[in-house]
Amino acid sequence: MQTSDEAAFENAIRSLEATAASAGVHFEIDATARRTYSLEIKNMSDNLRREVAQGKLTWAQAAEQAQITRNAIMQLIRSQTTPVARAFAEHKKAEGRGLNALVAEKTVKLFGKPAVFAKLTPLQQNQVFAEIVRSAGRSNQDYTRNVQRMSRLGRGLILFSLALSTYNVLTARSKSTAIKRELLTASAGIGGGIAGGALAGLACGPGAPVCVTIGAFAGGALAAFGAGYIW
Repeated sequence: MQTSDEAAFENAIRSLEATAASAGVHFEIDATARRTYSLEIKNMSDNLRREVAQGKLTWAQAAEQAQITRNAIMQLIRSQTTPVARAFAEHKKAEGRGLNALVAEKTVKLFGKPAVFAKLTPLQQNQVFAEIVRSAGRSNQDYTRNVQRMSRLGRGLILFSLALSTYNVLTARSKSTAIKRELLTASAGIGGGIAGGALAGLACGPGAPVCVTIGAFAGGALAAFGAGYIW
């Protein structure tokens, strides 16, 4: 029969295991969402440029559609990410930029600081609109590289968690009981992490990544620890 100290130690190990699994799943979900976002905005930009080349749209119409569609894709993908990733994204950029702001930015980028869009020739204005369409298809490369690194880290954490689970099952007296307990602990950790992040987001408000991250990890650890004791 286990002493209370031994039981507490085993629950702490399972909590660590579940926290690692939760973090790994978080990273992988968000990396998948980022890959989807990058692909969708590239396809959107390519399609708009194709329609302009075919005479179906003007550059001005394509630029307006690119701005609206990219912002819509951004909001849709954010809804599919974890609370932690959503908080970081909202902290970096709460909303997509409007067309007027993009026109002003691209005008200066292409023609220098003193340039004013209204004073450009029609050809130059089309160059500005074309740049808006092109840039709408490019994701932030620094952010994408960070997400790719997090994806690799996430897979490593999942493997670490699986290794701990495998060890616990192999060293247990009752293999079937150990498997059920490992599944319960991991599920509680993952579910608790997502729920904890969501609750922290409601408490701290949008764009509070530190608060949401703490809530996610605390929620996952507490849920896994509690599941171990209930078992």
